[in-house]
Amino acid sequence: MPDGSNPFFETETASDSLDRVLVVIPTLNEADTIESCVLRLLADEQVFGIPPAAGGGMLIVADGGSTDRTCDIVSRIANSRPAGQVRLLHNPARVQSAGINRAVARFGSGRTVLVRCDAHAEYPPGYVSRLVDRLRERDCASVVVPMDSLGQTGFARGAAFILDTPLGSGGAAHRGGTASGYVDHGHHAAMDLDWFRRIGGYDAAFAQNEDAEFDLRLAAAGGRIWLDGAIRMTYHPRARLSGLCRQYFNYGRGRAATVAKHRIRPRLRQMLPVVNLLLMLATLTLATVWPPALAWPALYILVVSGAAIVSALRIGPDGLWAGPALCAIHFGWAIGFLLGTGRGIAMTLLVGPRPKEDAA
Repeated sequence: MPDGSNPFFETETASDSLDRVLVVIPTLNEADTIESCVLRLLADEQVFGIPPAAGGGMLIVADGGSTDRTCDIVSRIANSRPAGQVRLLHNPARVQSAGINRAVARFGSGRTVLVRCDAHAEYPPGYVSRLVDRLRERDCASVVVPMDSLGQTGFARGAAFILDTPLGSGGAAHRGGTASGYVDHGHHAAMDLDWFRRIGGYDAAFAQNEDAEFDLRLAAAGGRIWLDGAIRMTYHPRARLSGLCRQYFNYGRGRAATVAKHRIRPRLRQMLPVVNLLLMLATLTLATVWPPALAWPALYILVVSGAAIVSALRIGPDGLWAGPALCAIHFGWAIGFLLGTGRGIAMTLLVGPRPKEDAA
């Protein structure tokens, strides 16, 4: 059984058959988007049409120390809603995984479903209630959803186009796909809170890739994950090249931490950017004495240029940004993964391997 030292381990039972929903939005300086995000979610009358005390949903904004107007906006919304329906929670650890765990520990008593949302996303009408319905229809531990990328700047529009292709996403089923079915991983949406508590919630040591790491433990414990192609959300990519590169660097570093923790082999599609980076470095070095080695960098440039041209033909001149975006995705992820792997090896040599978690 789970260790009682973790405050959200105790299983709660609702007083009736109505699912009591806890929606959590981790934030950090989201003043530009948080109001529209929260109001879209609150418009779901099936979940938020009644007060929390009567079984209605609760929405928690777990803020990691915003220095803009995020907290003021959330407080204003909270004051306009029924008591306890919207709450602002301070997240001193700042990372999303810790913020969600903290929200469940503080407000999860009596709640049966956790819905995780992102302040950078747009959600369709009835999003939360549809997730809860599907969670129960499928009798699964988690429902994940596809992400449709939508850029709001010239660069972001090019990035959005390429992100929803196999070149940009590596063929991940939840990136622009339409199929439904049981999967190993997807964009986190709804989770049965009993399952969440049972496996210990998110690993708060993970600032990135906490969702994939969670799904590994969930699957190992017997939990099933349903990807629903009909329930979709719109994701806004980073507005600048530097932001996208930093994001994918962090993704790669997070994936390396997951690989090290669970001692698993990355999938081939995840290793292709790493192989490409190493080949680029090797062939560029070799080309100083053997010029034909430039064939590999030339081939990569040809692929990236072709992707940019196709994107431009599909969405207009902004599509040319798909080329630089693709490089940021590939090289950012690969460098992050390699540095994360090196850090993991160094830590193991210095302090020894991380003890395995008790899955009982």
